[in-house]
This record gives sequence, C-alpha cells and structure tokens, in this order.
Amino acid sequence: MLERDIEKALIRHIEKLGGTCEKFNSGVRNVPDRIITLPGNNISFVECKRPGAKPRIGQLRDHERRRKLGCTVHVIDSLEGILNAYPR
Repeated sequence: MLERDIEKALIRHIEKLGGTCEKFNSGVRNVPDRIITLPGNNISFVECKRPGAKPRIGQLRDHERRRKLGCTVHVIDSLEGILNAYPR
C-alpha cells in the first residue's frame, strides 16, 4: 500500500463522517498533509505515510509545535490508523 492509497482512504472516510479532508498547501515545509474538519468544530491535522514509514525530523518538530498550541495531529500509516484516529 502506498501513501496515496492511505490518503485516498482517509478522504473517503472523513467524507462519510460528514467532514472535509483538504490538502494543506501553505508554502511552508514540513506541514501535515491534510486538514480535517468534522462536525462539532473538530479540526485536526494528518500526516499520511506508507505503512511503517515515519515522519522526518522537520515534520516531527512541526507536529510538536502544533500540539503545544493545542492542535490534534495524527500520523496515519494504515487503514486501521484511520479508524483509530477517526472512529465512526
């Protein structure tokens, strides 16, 4: 399974939950791949990876910075990871 397969599955799942799964293109390096918005003012960030792959050091720094600001950041590398992060 490739990263793009995980990303496509994430998009489908979030849309089924009534949310949006938008590509995050800020022009800044190391930002998460997706911004997730779900009903109930639930906003989070997702970094998609192929199974077993880990975020780069710069990505980890960005994730930690966002978490310190109170944001939720998920790193998802499997279909199971999607369901764990965003249960039905």
